[in-house]
Amino acid sequence: MKQEKLDFLADNPFYTKRFAFYVGKRCSSSTIKDVAKELRLDWKTVKELEKQYLREKLRRATKPRPKVIGIDEISIRKGHTYRIVVSDLEKKRPIWFGGVDRSEKSMDLFYTELGAAKSAKIRLAVMDMWRPFENSTRQKAPQAAILYDKFHVMRHLNETLDKVRKSEYARVSGNDRRFIKGQKYNLLSNRENLSLTGRDALKTLLAANKKLNTAYLLKESFGQLWDYQSEAWARKFFDNWKASLKRQQLKPFEKFAAMIERHWDGIAAFCKSENKVSLGFVEGLNNKIRVIQRRAYGLRDEEYLRLKVLTCMLPDI
Repeated sequence: MKQEKLDFLADNPFYTKRFAFYVGKRCSSSTIKDVAKELRLDWKTVKELEKQYLREKLRRATKPRPKVIGIDEISIRKGHTYRIVVSDLEKKRPIWFGGVDRSEKSMDLFYTELGAAKSAKIRLAVMDMWRPFENSTRQKAPQAAILYDKFHVMRHLNETLDKVRKSEYARVSGNDRRFIKGQKYNLLSNRENLSLTGRDALKTLLAANKKLNTAYLLKESFGQLWDYQSEAWARKFFDNWKASLKRQQLKPFEKFAAMIERHWDGIAAFCKSENKVSLGFVEGLNNKIRVIQRRAYGLRDEEYLRLKVLTCMLPDI
């Protein structure tokens, strides 16, 4: 695009806005670098135009009045640098991105910005088993029920299984190690997501290592917990699952069971019909944010990342 045309656009707010909308829509399906190359513009110029478009998307969106929220943190750079993302799980859109870490004080900022009146109308908060989020919610929205996200709980369980994998690799030697080496993905993935080769490798591994076989079956069966409609039956299932750990010598699983015991109320809350929300949205949003972080340039500009996150589920304008 010729420089004279760009100067004309810069001097005419109406055309600048329309051009920003064009650039913003192009950036929704392409990287900034690709759009900049197409338009023969500096990528920083393209980013600023896209930010203008994203701010307008956010301005046109309805003001948040959430009844069911999902709370999660994302890592914005190496070194345990986190920001908190809060979503409206009924509207299926992120509504807040902020804080300076994942502390209770940072979580309080969301409720302060939302306001006491709107905070009082939140009936359910879905989160990881992270105490600062829970403490803040119980303080600022005490009427809200706490529900621990299934995907986060299962992530903890996958980490537990991986600890057994590592301990078994360290315990065995020689030929027995070859069954374990390189099998982390196959062991921790859902079986239906594995290729035929992956399934065969997993089958061989589980046949070769009794302890890993037991740990894998425990991990697979635990997911049934969220199928129960009655807390009493869910509790009975968990008690039986926990009892099956006896004499298995699986210390990581015993620690996991103790963690579930401590957080039982927030897990059993899913059995109540009014709490049957789409828990997959938060996980899907996390995946979408990771794609944003991989594809976009200039994410050291935190305001840009905030706009990208908050508008990623909004329709184009």
